[in-house]
Amino acid sequence: MPDDLFIRTNAAVDFIRAKTSLAPKVAIVLGSGLGEVAAHITEATAIPYAEIPNFPRSTVEGHSGKLLIGKFAATPVAVMQGRVHGYEGYSPAEATFPMRVLGRMGIHRIIITNAAGGINTSFTQGSLVLIRDHINLTGLNPLTGPNDDRLGQRFFDMSDAYSSRLRALAQQHSEKLETGKLNEGVYIAVPGPSYETPAEIRAFRTLGADLVGMSTVHEVIVARHMQMEVLGISCVTNMAAGVLPEKINHLEVMEIGKRVEHQLTALLNAIMPEIVR
Repeated sequence: MPDDLFIRTNAAVDFIRAKTSLAPKVAIVLGSGLGEVAAHITEATAIPYAEIPNFPRSTVEGHSGKLLIGKFAATPVAVMQGRVHGYEGYSPAEATFPMRVLGRMGIHRIIITNAAGGINTSFTQGSLVLIRDHINLTGLNPLTGPNDDRLGQRFFDMSDAYSSRLRALAQQHSEKLETGKLNEGVYIAVPGPSYETPAEIRAFRTLGADLVGMSTVHEVIVARHMQMEVLGISCVTNMAAGVLPEKINHLEVMEIGKRVEHQLTALLNAIMPEIVR
C-alpha cells in the first residue's frame, strides 16, 4: 500500500537524521569498483545499510553497503557506497527504496554512477561517459502499483531524465581538468546477472544503445518521480560481448573501475560547488 511505503521511508529518514546533524544537498551513488571515491568524504558518518530500517543490503563484491553522510568539496552529501540490484532477489520497489529515502531527506540533486559495458566501438575501457538517455529493457518498472502522491505524480515527464544542465556542467569542468570532452551515450538496462551474448549486443546497438548494464535505470525513474535532478556517469569497465575477442569477468570490471577513480573524484570535486546552484 502507498501509506506503507511512505511510513517505511520516513522511518529510515528519521533513523539517519538521528545519526548526524548534517543536511545533505547532493547524493552520490557509487557503482562497481568505484566505492573508494568515498575516501574523499570528510566529517563522514558511516551507516551500514543493515542498520537502516527497511534498507536493502548489498550482496555483490565491490559494493560495501554503507551510507556516508559528510562533506565533499565542502558540500554536504549523502554517498551510497554500493547499491543493490534486481538479480540479487530484490523487487524494483525494494531496490529503489534508497532513492525514496534520499528524496525524503530533501535532496534534490543526485549523481548516479555505474560500471558499464561499452557497445559503442568508439568508447575505450576505462573512460567515463555521461548518460544522455536510457532504454529500460528489464521488463519492469519500479512505479508499478498504487501511486502515493506524497512521493510523486502518477504520470511524469522523462524527456530530460538525465539533466542537460548537469551534463553541460560536467563537460565544462572536464575540459578545464584537461581530460577533454566526455563522450555521451544511451544506457540500456538488462536484468542480469549473466553478461549479454554477442547477438544481444548487436540487437542493443540497433536499438541505439551505447552502453549496457544491470542498474541505474530503475533508480533514475524513481529519482525523477521525486523530482530529483540526475547526473548519470558510466565507467566503461569492459567492452560488451562480441566487441572484442575477449571474455568478460567481474574482477576485471572492478579493476578498471579502480583505475578511473582519480578522474571521477576530480570531476566530482570540480562540479560539486556549482551543482547545488
